[in-house]
Amino acid sequence: MITNYVLRLQPLLRRSLSIMTTLPATSTLPSMAAATTAATSPLSSTHQESADNGKVPHVPIPLRGADYRGKVVLAPMVRSGELPSRLLALHYGADLVWGPETVDRSMIGTTQKTNPRTGCLEWSRVSNNKQHTNADQAPRESIIFRIDPKRESEKLIYQIGTASPDLAVQSASLVAPYVKGIDVNAGCPKPFSTGGGMGAALLRTPDRLCDILRALIRDVGTPNEIGISVKIRLLETPEMTSELVNKLCKTGITGLTIHCRTTPMRPRERAIRQQLHMIADICRSHGVACLMNGDVASREEGVRLAEEFGVDGAMIATAAEANSSVFRRQEEGGLAPWREVVHEYMKYALSVENKFGNTKFLLSQLMPGKDASYQRVTMSKSYVQVLKALDLTDPGMVKHAEEIDHILELDAQKVTKRDVKRENKQQNRERHEKKPQRKRGLERVDDAQSRPGSQERSRKQKAEIAAENADFDGVGQGTMAVAA
Repeated sequence: MITNYVLRLQPLLRRSLSIMTTLPATSTLPSMAAATTAATSPLSSTHQESADNGKVPHVPIPLRGADYRGKVVLAPMVRSGELPSRLLALHYGADLVWGPETVDRSMIGTTQKTNPRTGCLEWSRVSNNKQHTNADQAPRESIIFRIDPKRESEKLIYQIGTASPDLAVQSASLVAPYVKGIDVNAGCPKPFSTGGGMGAALLRTPDRLCDILRALIRDVGTPNEIGISVKIRLLETPEMTSELVNKLCKTGITGLTIHCRTTPMRPRERAIRQQLHMIADICRSHGVACLMNGDVASREEGVRLAEEFGVDGAMIATAAEANSSVFRRQEEGGLAPWREVVHEYMKYALSVENKFGNTKFLLSQLMPGKDASYQRVTMSKSYVQVLKALDLTDPGMVKHAEEIDHILELDAQKVTKRDVKRENKQQNRERHEKKPQRKRGLERVDDAQSRPGSQERSRKQKAEIAAENADFDGVGQGTMAVAA
C-alpha cells in the first residue's frame, strides 16, 4: 500500500519541482543601487533582463523617451523650476529634470523663436499687463517657457497643467519635439491650478484624467516617440488610492510619480509612506515606472528609500530648492557650500538671460538669511549690483552682467512703486499746503462782494459776459438779455 501511495505521489512531486526551478532565485524587485551605478543607461541590466524574460510586465519606452527607473530627479516647482535652476540641478548630477507646471492655455498661441544670443528656444506672447507698457513703446513680450536644447533637452520632462484632452494635446505638441517626456500635473493643491479643474482637482475626476492621458499618448507621445506620465497625490484611503493608480496605469503611461501627501497637506507636514509598497506593486504589475516624492533630502536618501519601499526612483523638491548639490554623489563631493552653489547659479542665470525677479527669488532660497550679503542681494536692482553684493569680482562675469542688464533694461532709470508712492505723497503735501491760501482767497472775494456797490459791479460783469455770449453790441442790451 505504501509503495502504491509513493508511486502515485511521484508525478505530483516532479511537477512541483519543475515549477520551483522556473522561479527566480532572487526577488524581481529592481535594485536601486545597481541602477544608480548605470545612471547614464536608459535601462539598468536588472530591468532589461526582467523585461526580456517576460517575468515582469514592462511598458515599452519610446525611442526618444526616458525611463524613470533608477533615477533621482528634480521635481516640478513654480519659480524654482525655471531654466537656470534646471541647468544647476543637472550640473550637480540630477538624472532628469522636470520643468514647472505650465498651463495649457498659456502656451497655445505663443510664438516660438530661438534667442540668437543664448541659443535657447523661447515660447512668448505679447504681455497684456498694461502696467509694464507705455503708449510710446512697442508691447513687451512675455516668455512663457524656454528650453536650452544643447544642455537639457535630453533630460527634460515638460509638465503641463490641464483639464482638457484637446487643450493638453495642443499645448504639449508645441514642445514635444524638444523634450524627453510629457508629465500631467494631477497633484498641485494651489487654487490657481485646482480652480480651473487642473492639478489635484483631477484626482476627483479620474475619468477625465484618463482621457487626457490617452489623448496625449495617442496624439503627442506616439508621433514624437516620447513617454507620457502623471504625478498624483495620495487619496483619503489606501483603497481609493489603489483604485486610482490601477486605472491610471491601464492608460498606457510609462511613469507615475506619487507625492506622499494628501491634497490638504502642506509641505511642512511629514510625508506619508505607508502606501508606497502597495503603489509600487500596482505600478510594477502594469509595467509602469514608479517614482516617490516627499521629504527626500539627498540622492543617497532617495536611493535608500526607493530600495526600502520598492519604488523605481525618487524625486527631490524642497531640498534641491535650498541647495541643488543634493544630487551630487558622496564620492563626487556630496553637498557643496552655499557660496559655490550660488556662484554656479549666477553663471547659468546670466548665460540664459534669466528674468531678474526670478533670479533674486532663487538666490533668496539658496542663501542663508543671516548672512550679511543676503540683505544686500535683496536690495539689488541689477545683475551688476548682485555680483557686487556677493563679492563676485571676475572681470568677465561682471562684463557679462553689464551686457545682460542692458538687454533686460535693468540699467535704465525706472519708476518703481516706491517712486510713485513718494511722488503721490509729495503732491498730497503740496495740495494740503495750498488749501489755506485758497481759503484766504475765497474769503477776500466774499469781503469784496459784501461792500457797497459790489452787487452793481457784479451785475454789470454778468451783463458783459451775456453780451459776449449772445453777440450783443451794448451793455444795456446784454442787461436786458440777462433780465429776460
